[in-house]
Amino acid sequence: MNWDDDTTAESAEAEARIVDAAAEGDDQAVEAALRPKDLSEFVGQEKVRQQLDLVLKAARQRGATADHVLLSGAPGLGKTTLSMIIAAEMNAPIRITSGPAIQHAGDLAAILSSLQEGEILFLDEIHRMSRPAEEMLYMAMEDFRVDVIVGKGPGATAIPLELPPFTLVGATTRAGLLPPPLRDRFGFTGHMEFYDPAELQRVIHRSAGLLDVEIDAAGAAEIAGRSRGTPRIANRLLRRVRDYAQVRADGAITREIAEAALRVYEVDSRGLDRLDRAVLEALLKLFGGGPVGLSTLAVAVGEERETVEEVAEPFLVREGLLARTPRGRVATPAAWTHLGLVPPQAAGPGAHGSGQQGLFGA
Repeated sequence: MNWDDDTTAESAEAEARIVDAAAEGDDQAVEAALRPKDLSEFVGQEKVRQQLDLVLKAARQRGATADHVLLSGAPGLGKTTLSMIIAAEMNAPIRITSGPAIQHAGDLAAILSSLQEGEILFLDEIHRMSRPAEEMLYMAMEDFRVDVIVGKGPGATAIPLELPPFTLVGATTRAGLLPPPLRDRFGFTGHMEFYDPAELQRVIHRSAGLLDVEIDAAGAAEIAGRSRGTPRIANRLLRRVRDYAQVRADGAITREIAEAALRVYEVDSRGLDRLDRAVLEALLKLFGGGPVGLSTLAVAVGEERETVEEVAEPFLVREGLLARTPRGRVATPAAWTHLGLVPPQAAGPGAHGSGQQGLFGA
């Protein structure tokens, strides 16, 4: 439990956003308490869950370690949770690390050489691992062996090191950056999809029970509709609405309480926050719906170019509110409707349709 992690500007912005899908600070501790412990409790991702259940049951029946697993998808959809469930289902310990933490082949060799038989190695953001470590991983995954190089130059010697059978669970938000030789070594690959509102309502009801929060169906539906299809965001919004209900109401969450709480936190009916609306308002009010260049749009909202491109735009594009074109960013008819604005061409005589024909060059 769903965006370039490398930019400082994005990281600073993400920390302040209640609808950001990354887990930071206290979120990680709270998430651990809310995570399902086995596949039967896991909500959503029906295809991946069923396929993974078969893989794990077959491995248990054979008395063998499970095939290596690759999970891809946006942040906050449950990749880490599934890795922990795999360990629980296989009754095996789990070792957790990340691609950015493995910068040298020696770092990976130290981790691999200390694994126990059957242990689960969870490697988050696997696409950010260094190339030398990546090449060492090929042999470790396929032959359960690594060659440790001792010495330098002509006198260097490769010492083979046998590894106990283990299961690698790799997680990535950018599967396209994984080289084919690495992808091919995973026995099972699952892609995590965004959740629909009904699935998010189930997540919210389950989390509310664990948090001892009273919530009705309408309140859960209101939170689910603003959660961007991401369980992590749904749980975060639930906790903020809980706080509001505790301080300003009787502690129970209804639709009215959820609406009032999320109004305070500036999350609108479609899950847009301050930054998202600022981008749309600048695009519509200052530039007539576009097209406008990314740098110009970033200056207009007072943010870095990378923040607009990697933090705000992906959700706006997925919601059909903004389009990226060769000429620049363009607002869609849905963007005008959502902000309650009238397209310029629709305001005057002789307008056709929604007034967006000129914007899209049709």
